[in-house]
Amino acid sequence: MYQAQRRTIYQEERIVTDLEKSYFATLETDILMATVLEHHLPGLPPDQFTNLMSRKKATQDHHDEMRQIFSAFDAHCRGFLMVEDFKRAFADVTPHLPEQTVLEAFREVDRDSDGHVSYKDFEFVMGFE
Repeated sequence: MYQAQRRTIYQEERIVTDLEKSYFATLETDILMATVLEHHLPGLPPDQFTNLMSRKKATQDHHDEMRQIFSAFDAHCRGFLMVEDFKRAFADVTPHLPEQTVLEAFREVDRDSDGHVSYKDFEFVMGFE
């Protein structure tokens, strides 16, 4: 039962994320086209269009990459991570890393200290550069 609830929460987070993407895509389009409409231009100049699309693609690639990393950690497809998932992932990548360091990393990412790391928590922490 608990796993089903966690999976539902994960799915709801994905729905919200998809709705947010749709909203921001519309907002972004409106902002981009405001100058064009304001000056009654037929469209964006090719170099401006290329520049805008390059930035947009780079942002999308970053989110796709983050989703792939989360999925690699989430070997059981639960929609959340547990400390065992962290131990396994870190053991695969850095086998000599002390377990204490892995536990500290998990505690850092598990912002509400419930023993589970949601994609939202993971994304928040991974967003820091």
